[in-house]
Amino acid sequence: MRILIVEDDKGTARFIKKGLSEEGFMVDVVSGGEEGLFMATTEIYDLIILDVMLPEISGFEVISDIRQKGVSTPVLFLTAKDEKEDIIHGLDLGADDYLVKPFAFAELMARIRAVLRRGQISDQTQKLIIGDLVLDRVTRQARRDDKIIELTAKEFQLLEYMMRNTGHILTKTMILDRVWGYDFDTQSNIIEVHVNRLRAKVDKDFSTKLIHTVRGVGYVIKTQG
Repeated sequence: MRILIVEDDKGTARFIKKGLSEEGFMVDVVSGGEEGLFMATTEIYDLIILDVMLPEISGFEVISDIRQKGVSTPVLFLTAKDEKEDIIHGLDLGADDYLVKPFAFAELMARIRAVLRRGQISDQTQKLIIGDLVLDRVTRQARRDDKIIELTAKEFQLLEYMMRNTGHILTKTMILDRVWGYDFDTQSNIIEVHVNRLRAKVDKDFSTKLIHTVRGVGYVIKTQG
């Protein structure tokens, strides 16, 4: 699942992104209200974590605008504004939850799970399918034919990214940026290690291979070699 964080405090943004990434979520971070509005209306997210006090335009203005544009992505306000009037205003504007800073990450995760459970997500959105491989983004479980495939959080995140881009070649740089969210030493073999582990789980026991290497370029997931 993919989450957008709109937060101008870099320390808070890093803390949340690290925690969510470790839970297997794909995370994008922006620091300004206008950029948050742009991302929320041009990209597809499962959840938006939104601060109120932002540069350019406030979080209240962001949610008001995206709701007027018909964007129904769940929004969780995470802010230091703790007045009852602010909480009521945020919820009335269309937020799904409102958590006041300072906060415990465990509570944030519990609220995220609750919001996602309440979300009206279609079966098509819940599941990514390629051939006989099914990735359920709600139960966070993979299955191929009748075999359940156990994945680590990072393997799930990598497979989700590849399946979202079925048939498209993904370079090492693209994978590092989207799945890990920060740069590694270009000589690092972290991508190769994770792809090989994923192959061993997804392809090893099946005649049709789904994960392919494009030599010198990157990787692609598809049903035909």
